Amino acid sequence: MKLLLDQNLSPRLCDRLGDIWSDVVHVRAVGLAAADDSTVWTYAREHGFTIVSKDGDFSGRSSLFGAPPKVIWLALGNCSTSEIERRLRGHREEIGTFASEPGTALLVIEPGQNFGTS
Repeated sequence: MKLLLDQNLSPRLCDRLGDIWSDVVHVRAVGLAAADDSTVWTYAREHGFTIVSKDGDFSGRSSLFGAPPKVIWLALGNCSTSEIERRLRGHREEIGTFASEPGTALLVIEPGQNFGTS
């Protein structure tokens, strides 16, 4: 699974999550640091990425256009990079299932959701 981290997430997550997902890229690394949502969406679709974002705009775009690309919306509010890493790790199985379901375009991860330990 290829993950494209949106601008609102720390680029440090790429290294931190590399043991789970081998292809985690931040938008800065592909020249999209200042790109609008439409450009990021098109890049993800054309390169086979799932977008990971705290931005609810991608959720709306996903509802409107469907997949590809798929979107993982981290509806977590203000939280640390460590918390985001913990949530993504904790939802690893759910994310894997989501990636393999062709008809599913959006996965929402919220603060109150329970998840397993990894």
